[in-house]
Amino acid sequence: MSSTVESNYKDKCDGSGKNKSKIYCQFCPSVILNPGMGTFLVHEFDLPHVRSKGDEGVESQLAKYTDYWLIEDMYTFENVSITKTVGNIKYLACADCEIGPIGYMDQSTKKCYVALSRVTYTHKCP
Repeated sequence: MSSTVESNYKDKCDGSGKNKSKIYCQFCPSVILNPGMGTFLVHEFDLPHVRSKGDEGVESQLAKYTDYWLIEDMYTFENVSITKTVGNIKYLACADCEIGPIGYMDQSTKKCYVALSRVTYTHKCP
C-alpha cells in the first residue's frame, strides 16, 4: 500500500478552505466541480487505483490518500457518476469518460470525498 499526500493544497483553497478554481477530470475536459463547492479536508481513506469502465474484472490494489474535497450533497457535482458499491461505499468517477475512482460517497452520511490528486485544476483540450 502506498501513501499519496497532496502537499500544495493551500494554493487550491480560498480563505475559507473551499476550492478556488474549477476542478476537472484528469483524463478528459469535463468539469467535476465548480469553484467554492468543495471544502478541503484531511481525511485518510484508501482508494483503488484509477481504471476505466472496461477494466472491471481487473483486481485493484489500494492507495492511501489523505487530502480530499468534501462535498456535502452529491447534486453539487457537474459531471460525476456513481460506480461500483463496496459495503457502505460507492465510488465516484467522471461521468463523461467513466475513469475513476476519483473519490467515494459514504452511504451512511451521503457525503462525498474527492481526492485532490485524482483531479486536475486546469482545463484539458479535447
